[in-house]
Amino acid sequence: MNKFKKVPVVPKELLVPFIAATSIFALWGFANDLTNPMVAAFKKVMILSNKEAYNVQFAFYFGYGVMAIPAALFIRRFSYKSGILVGLALYALGAVLFYPAALEGSYTYFLVSLFVITCGLGFLETTSNPLILSMGDPSTATQRLNLAQSFNPIGSLTGMMIAKFVVLDRILSSDYENSAEIIALGKEKAAEIKVHDLDVISTPYIAVGLFVALVFVIIWKTNIPKMAMGKHLTIKESLQRIFKSKTYVFGVIAQTFYVGAQIMCWTAIFQLVEYINIDKENPIDGTFWNIGAMILFVTTRFIGTALMRKINPAKMLTVFSIAAALLCLGVILTTGITSLLCLVLVSVFMSIMFPTIYGLALKDMGEEAKLASSGLIMAIVGGAFLPKIQAAIMDFGDTINGEEVFGDVITGSIAEIHFSFILPMLCLLIVGLYGVYAYKVTKKTA
Repeated sequence: MNKFKKVPVVPKELLVPFIAATSIFALWGFANDLTNPMVAAFKKVMILSNKEAYNVQFAFYFGYGVMAIPAALFIRRFSYKSGILVGLALYALGAVLFYPAALEGSYTYFLVSLFVITCGLGFLETTSNPLILSMGDPSTATQRLNLAQSFNPIGSLTGMMIAKFVVLDRILSSDYENSAEIIALGKEKAAEIKVHDLDVISTPYIAVGLFVALVFVIIWKTNIPKMAMGKHLTIKESLQRIFKSKTYVFGVIAQTFYVGAQIMCWTAIFQLVEYINIDKENPIDGTFWNIGAMILFVTTRFIGTALMRKINPAKMLTVFSIAAALLCLGVILTTGITSLLCLVLVSVFMSIMFPTIYGLALKDMGEEAKLASSGLIMAIVGGAFLPKIQAAIMDFGDTINGEEVFGDVITGSIAEIHFSFILPMLCLLIVGLYGVYAYKVTKKTA
């Protein structure tokens, strides 16, 4: 008789609620990667510097930092299902707010709309991740979360395609080399172009807002059981146990730097392509390279999830982090298509990082996983602050009439756009250090 009984990743009795919860992962993937290309779109339409355009990412990811703890306290008081419904309601509201933002033509209003969307996403992620972890045996929790998170990039790919074909290909601002050409058309024509482009940008958000409202109704009618995860502790008792775990505390730090690295690498694909296209007769399309990166990300996450049946997740996290950091070094030291290929390949090794850090940090947390998860979702705020620093490095060069001129001011031979990847490289090395620490801990407790 086999001594080891094969443990199912998802028990049969929980398959339907697992599928319902997993479908939510695609929704926030859609929002994330519809928004990343909007940095380039708003930069063109609103005539912004890189630093100003990256306020899109700041507003979008700052919502996670604001809403994660309230979301955790809410689901402790009520239920996972209630948390999902509140998250969907905020998501839909923020998306529909793009309509008045487009009418006003205000960049600030768009940023507020993005913030409301991510307040909703903060609820969804704080709720869905620990719910998935609790749906089965603790020994398969990290693998189960990687499986659920594998559907997140499917939404991301859809968001990228919408951004490309519904937004970026249709905005009139992209027909001009720079803002000076648009201004030269006269105030009336420039205003007409701006109104048209803001309407194009807002359309997919309004549509997804209506779709999310429909999903709200479906989840409302779906039976998602209350998952019991042990003794119900007071908030004080939970916090004492949570912060006693160094694996958790270090996991929050690692997650902050990982999310920052992910957002920097994906958003900067467009900035790197823009730089490569300078004086290029046949310019390349950044969206297709971004889609390629996401396809690699999705594929490797499924493969990585399967490999975790045989390879320690912490060990895999360490190896993948080192490989990703080396590729960032490749972006710094090479130029042209070679540099862009290095950047796209980073996605291969980032694929398993978020859910793996999440699973390792919450291992054996039990009931307090509800509150502890909020710290890991708050860590997404790294996507708000770190890209702003990278953008400042990109804009370090001289400016002419408000337009950035990429130069070699910082390093002499390496342009700022390339040198800026030292930041995601350092972030990924920090993730690798966490992998080493978590591996040592899991070996001790095995």
